[in-house]
Amino acid sequence: MESVKLRELRELNLLDKFLFDEAMEDRETYQMAVSILMENEVEFLEKPETEKELRVSSEIRQVRLDVVGMDKKGNIYYAEMQKRNTGNLIRRSRYYQAQLDVSLLEPGSMDFNLLNDSLFIMIAPFDIFGRGLYRYTFEEVCRECPDLKLDDGAVRIFINTKGNNQEDFSQEFLNFMKYLENTTDENAEKSGSERIKKIHEKVCRIRKSEKAGIKYMQRWEELEYAKQDGREEGIKENALNTAKRMLEDGKLTMEKIAEYAGLSLDEVKRL
Repeated sequence: MESVKLRELRELNLLDKFLFDEAMEDRETYQMAVSILMENEVEFLEKPETEKELRVSSEIRQVRLDVVGMDKKGNIYYAEMQKRNTGNLIRRSRYYQAQLDVSLLEPGSMDFNLLNDSLFIMIAPFDIFGRGLYRYTFEEVCRECPDLKLDDGAVRIFINTKGNNQEDFSQEFLNFMKYLENTTDENAEKSGSERIKKIHEKVCRIRKSEKAGIKYMQRWEELEYAKQDGREEGIKENALNTAKRMLEDGKLTMEKIAEYAGLSLDEVKRL
């Protein structure tokens, strides 16, 4: 399997995780982006954290979030860019929210009312739910009394950049959807939005940054090495399974099995 050709940093759009994380690391940029997505003014306290890792136990799968920020009211905003529909994003968001909640309380804390309100925002260029909406907002409600909300402070939001219900959103929101997919000078200028233009200024600085360019190359190499390691592990596992079947069949010597499976004689003996 050939490795994917590396795209240049200047070719990335905000839908690409690397550029999104780099841009949203800036407090003002993340603040403007979230405000546009929510169509509600948000003001963050400090610089957001990017690629934040959460692991409550060494025996539990870790969570890595794209961008995390807290507003002046103590609300936590978790944003994730997802370009590929893996088929498990809904349950993945549930797992992420659970891990996030666990991280919000100090050890030994007895008052669960201290949990911050949280908004998990997943942005994608596809429609997970197939209803044609730009934004899906989920809060817990009672099945028997749909007007009764659980009001536990947890909200999950899915943004679909390819929605159809333009009449329900501001022009700035709609222009931001286009800008996310095609992050160009033209789209920033045509948006008529000062916030989108400021976000684009940050993007342009990242694209021209030698430091960001080196970081992008390193990140790509790390992913390629990880893929290569995974492929090699898969090839080895297949060879071992083949050798096991041959041994169970009992028709070949260990030397022949090693030759046919591409393993060393010692590896076959250990089986």
